Order: sequence, then structure tokens, then C-alpha cells
Amino acid sequence: MNGGHGAHSYVKNSSYQGGVLEAAKAIIEEEIATKLEISTNSFCLADFGCSTGNNSFPAMHTIIEAVKLKYKSSYLKTPEFYVCFNDVISNDFNTLFNSLPSNRSYEVAAVAGDFHGRLLPPSSVHFAYSSWALQWLTEVPKPAVGLHSPAWKGGKRLYGVKREEVYEAYLNQFEMDLESFLKCRAVEMVKGGIMALLIPALPTYWDPRKEFTVASVIELLRSSLVDMAKKGRLSETKLDAFNFPYYIPTSEQVWAILQKSNSFCIERMEIMKSGTLLTVDGHVACFRAVHQNMLTHEFGAETIDESFDTLKKKLRTSPVYANPSNDKTLVVVAILKLKNV
Repeated sequence: MNGGHGAHSYVKNSSYQGGVLEAAKAIIEEEIATKLEISTNSFCLADFGCSTGNNSFPAMHTIIEAVKLKYKSSYLKTPEFYVCFNDVISNDFNTLFNSLPSNRSYEVAAVAGDFHGRLLPPSSVHFAYSSWALQWLTEVPKPAVGLHSPAWKGGKRLYGVKREEVYEAYLNQFEMDLESFLKCRAVEMVKGGIMALLIPALPTYWDPRKEFTVASVIELLRSSLVDMAKKGRLSETKLDAFNFPYYIPTSEQVWAILQKSNSFCIERMEIMKSGTLLTVDGHVACFRAVHQNMLTHEFGAETIDESFDTLKKKLRTSPVYANPSNDKTLVVVAILKLKNV
């Protein structure tokens, strides 16, 4: 898949985010209280990768309530709030607008487009937010595309390309995309504004015999597609040309990339457990919600049910996935502030 996220939204499934927002809430509130600089009569928030709003609305409420408290404690008049919901052009904004909370205290706008590029006017955003979206890449890196991808081949050397080279290519693409995101937000953000990023991450090490992560489930989904191809249920040629356009980094990798930014300084960074506690059926439902449109586009609607049934069987036959507490997926909560340059 060469188009990266072009055919789908930066899906933010509520199940996989679990209690992450609730855990990050205290951090966001503390940083707003101590780090956010305020002085205007209007306040603009932007959620980059909002999907259909299911997870975005609670986050916007948390941020706005914290900002209101900040203004009140500073003896300033509460500002007017505006929220810009961003996602790719193909996102279902109709569902988002139809689902808007009736008791919201903000006006809204949709901003369709790739968040790796410029989207909003210079110096217009006071608080930028992105949750479970930055793992999506602008494209699958070349070493992972087509017959040169060993990702489907159990890590064996293929055509001079090693599995390690594929991982390195994915990391490099993730770094380039995250840096592009930060550079664009630096132009759009107001001096003194804050950015909160919630990025899914992997521990440096986990024991696959006893533990799993979101990356493990991804590997089983890949394995399910391979099984389908072996049965002749989907095209091996199409499968060989396909790979998932996202990268789940380690927390150390996120730290290293953010620390190198010329645009933002790290005010705070916390590593949290994902807190999903999903059952096998929960994992399948979550992955189907995130991947169904993509896989339908690549392999046809007639393959979807069988693909996810195969994934469910693989999860159920592994004792590792029987206990949801074995999930070692992490979430990086990073609070950034624009550098004074």
C-alpha cells in the first residue's frame, strides 16, 4: 500500500485507548495550570486525527474545563472556545457533526487534510492535541513494499533485504513524519501554547511466551492474511505488495525524536500502560474497526469476515491472549511547548 493513510482516517478506536485519557487527564490539567500562557478573548483548540469524535469530545471537554479554571484563577474573563477537528479527507465528518455534544461550550470547524502538512493559519492554535494517530505513516517505506518485504516471510533474507532493514526503514519514516508534524504545528501554534500528544508505544522488551502488545496482534492479523492467501481466498500478488502503513515505536524512540525537535521543548513526558484489558473478542472488534476499510480496499469485501474469524481463532488458541492483563502496550503522554526562537 503506497498511499499510507490516504484511503482511511487516523482511526482512534475507543477500546484500544481504554482509560488512557482518564490517566492522562491529571497530567493535561496540571500542565495547563502551570505552563499554558493566556491573554486572549478567544481560545482555539485543534485535535489532529479526530476520527468521528468518539474519543475527541471527552478530550476537548477536559482541556476546555482546565483552561476555564486557569482563566478564573487568573481573574480573567472566560474566553470563547473554538475547536478544529482534523482528519484526512475521507474521514466521516458527517458522523462527527451529528454526534457533537449538545451541551458543549465551544464552536466547531472541520479541517480536512493530512496533518503532516500545514492546515491552519499561523499563530492561531492555543492548544494542540493528538491521540493514537501519530503512528500512521505518510507511506509504507520502500524496503517494506512488494517482493522486497521480508515482513511476511518470517524474517528470512529476501532479495538482499533483511527484516532488521525493514524495521529501520519504518523507524526512519516514523521519525520523518513526526518531525514534519511538529514543524507544521510550530507555525500554527500561538507563542505560549501547549501541545499534548498521546502515542501508542512498545516496551523495549516483553516475553512473547507470556505477554503481548498491540504489535503482537498486528503480527497475528498479518499471519491470518497469509493463511487466507495460502487457501486461495485472496491474491498472493496483492498480499505481497501490501503492508500496514503505521509504526508503533518504543517510548525511548519517541523521546529521542521529540528531544531533537528544533520547534518544541518537552515540558513533561510520562509512560503509561494502555489499560485496555480487552478480551479476544474485544481485540478482534477493535482491529476490525480500524482495518476493515483498508483491507476491503486491498482484498475485497468478501474476504473480511474470514480474515477476522481467522484472527479470532489464532488469538483463542494462544494462552497468552486469554488474560487481558498480559497486554504490555504502553502510551507515551508528551506535553510540548513552542520554543522561543
